[in-house]
Amino acid sequence: MKDKIIAKATDMFLKLGFKSVTMDDIACEMCISKKTIYKFFSNKEALIEEATEIVHEKIHTVIDEIIEKDFNAIQENFEIRRLFKEMFQNADTSPVYQLKKHYPEIYGKLLENEIQDCSEMFGKNIRKGIAQELYRSEINIESYIQFYYTLIFSINENTQLESEALKLEMEALEYHTRAMATPKGIIELEKQLLNHKSE
Repeated sequence: MKDKIIAKATDMFLKLGFKSVTMDDIACEMCISKKTIYKFFSNKEALIEEATEIVHEKIHTVIDEIIEKDFNAIQENFEIRRLFKEMFQNADTSPVYQLKKHYPEIYGKLLENEIQDCSEMFGKNIRKGIAQELYRSEINIESYIQFYYTLIFSINENTQLESEALKLEMEALEYHTRAMATPKGIIELEKQLLNHKSE
């Protein structure tokens, strides 16, 4: 039952917003009593915390699956961006924006995990791109990792509408890639942008 509650709550939080969904809404949607939810979760914050952990794990599992497909470094980033679009396109407001605004403590914990995971993932992608001669070999990898996650987190923290956040994230990806790309990388980037626009 606990897993079912988390799954339903996560779905509702992402679609309708962490703040607007109440324990009553979740109970009503599941045709169970609110008392049943409180058997597993002491309050709404505890439920949100578990829900965000589940989303975090799900995102990184799917990202790992994309990385295992061994696309080139630039296509890999576009495939990951496509995944985010599919996962969050039904959300009205950005989940990250809502968390930061209404549940800053939960957001702080999530941010710590995300920065560590993203730094590792971005670093691997940049090294892969350099090896494939898609990114310039002389770039300062640590600086570019920091530039990119600062851009992405700033967009998500400050953009209320999820559709707008997704659009800005795509522009940030293009900006990030152009800054690192070799002439060969620019050709691959243009190809990916064309594919993205035709979707």
